Amino acid sequence: MSGPAGEDARDADGVAVPAIRRIAGTGVPVRGDDIDTDQILPARFLKAVTFDDMGEYAFYDQRRDADGELNDHPLNEYQGANVLAVNENFGCGSSREHAPQGLMRWGVEAIVGESFAEIFQDNCKSLGIATLAVDHEDAVALQDFIEANPDAGIEVDVRAETVRYDGTTVEGEVPDAMREALLEGIWDTTAVMRTNLDRAKAVHDDLPYADD
Repeated sequence: MSGPAGEDARDADGVAVPAIRRIAGTGVPVRGDDIDTDQILPARFLKAVTFDDMGEYAFYDQRRDADGELNDHPLNEYQGANVLAVNENFGCGSSREHAPQGLMRWGVEAIVGESFAEIFQDNCKSLGIATLAVDHEDAVALQDFIEANPDAGIEVDVRAETVRYDGTTVEGEVPDAMREALLEGIWDTTAVMRTNLDRAKAVHDDLPYADD
């Protein structure tokens, strides 16, 4: 959820980069420790020229049975959810940006879990996906709640570093760099670079080894 009108950062073309303070919606529980980026987005899809279809490829193999038919994987059962509830060391493995791209394009706007691989978490930040680390018991309780109440509202508060549902408030941790970037609307690194094109050009022009 972006901030009030007038508070968002803007790139060089005046396009708003939303400050992300709260994410509200419904949840999708994906259980299991050490779910790596190859499970999230299989390597054979890395050859795609753009990220446009990555949402279709998210958890592609886990979402299908031996005959290639969709199974009861949570991403098949919880269509329209935007808060992903996971466990320990989520996003480990290779550093491919395609994994969070796939989740984002499927609809994920925030991830609540026990812990996250550092590079995966940083890639999430660059896409505006908030990650909130909570205790094991709190992560499992949230997953249990979602399974019992798939349509219930869930809210992740980036500023307060909490997740709220069913009258319960759970405290967690959003990395400082992510929290600052999301709250100030500077998480889109491409937009930040575009905003500072004049400064970047000046630095480029001063470099003795840079071509004109």
